[in-house]
Amino acid sequence: MVETVRYTFRLRPGANAEGALVEEWHRCRFLWNEAVHQQKSGNKPTLAKLGKLLTGARRRSSWLRDGSQVAQQQTLRTYAQSLNHSFTVKGRGRPTFKARKVTRPSLEYTTRGFSICDGRLLLAKGVTVPVVWSRELPSVPSSVRVYQDSLGDWYASFVVAREGEPAPDAGGGVGIDWGVTTTATASDPAFDLPYLGHRKRSAAELATAQRKMARRAQSRGRPQSKGYQRAKREAARVGKKAARQTAHDSRVWAKRVVAAHDLIAVEDFKPVFLTKSTMARTAADAAIGAAKRELIERGLRAGRKVVMVRPAYTTMTCSSCFARTKQRLELAQRIFRCSGCGHTDSRDRNAARVILAVAERGHTCVDDVRHSLPAPFGVVVDAVRA
Repeated sequence: MVETVRYTFRLRPGANAEGALVEEWHRCRFLWNEAVHQQKSGNKPTLAKLGKLLTGARRRSSWLRDGSQVAQQQTLRTYAQSLNHSFTVKGRGRPTFKARKVTRPSLEYTTRGFSICDGRLLLAKGVTVPVVWSRELPSVPSSVRVYQDSLGDWYASFVVAREGEPAPDAGGGVGIDWGVTTTATASDPAFDLPYLGHRKRSAAELATAQRKMARRAQSRGRPQSKGYQRAKREAARVGKKAARQTAHDSRVWAKRVVAAHDLIAVEDFKPVFLTKSTMARTAADAAIGAAKRELIERGLRAGRKVVMVRPAYTTMTCSSCFARTKQRLELAQRIFRCSGCGHTDSRDRNAARVILAVAERGHTCVDDVRHSLPAPFGVVVDAVRA
């Protein structure tokens, strides 16, 4: 099976190459903002209209003609796709203006706009950038995205096709319940993802860098010094290192879970509300959303059955007899005790086993699960809990 993936490598552009990339980004950003202006004016800019817009703008402006037509076309194509996606997906916002001081450079090139020669990336208009090749490309790339991160480092993300590795034979299923003290609690304790707290361990180093920023900060309205910019990059580097460590742990954990199970039941948990709670910093360090996304993507890529289960009542339902408690469990109550059958287990472990049971029965909600309840005089009846 052939799959399309991205291979990302670090770039080492010189001063001239970096200046050319930034200038190219300003041209693409101008075209994006012009397309947003057309859309706000009441004219829905289709891809054909955007193509005519580009042709006319390049004819009138020598500044645009000095740039790569491929990168500019890809910018408008990305805008058209984002605009169409906003019309089809409910709740998706329309494309907005890209401010010069806020947005970071990001350029797309197809095969007509780049090539690889002697270990260097050759872009349109004679821009040559050395690449740090950490591994070999499995095939000839069909496109590349050149972008700059928050630290000012440049990267190239190549789109390539490769032969997918066959997933190992696996049996059984696993249920995943998300939390904060333990990022992911599985129905099998061997597959838990503990909260490692990389950002918490680097808090002292981050506080030192932020104090240095505060000392060197200028008053409002005055340009910041180079010392302030260096301190700002140092603080961002500490935070990014912790984020990379968390992402690596999530990838390793997701790979291990997918390799051992053919059914993966995932709690459809949305951690947005945690940003307004007292657990916001811990939740951000745990990166629940990133771990969930990594697990789902790896499971689907390996051909596993991935089931999203709504979290409603999973904590209040017994994983042994499927009886539901009458009152919600407080957050501080970490032990689940069933008054019907006497089952006692960890709160999160019990929820993970309920999630797995829901997925095995082909449902996505606890309310839809049929279970046996003891009736008077020892008669067993089937009932659906409302």
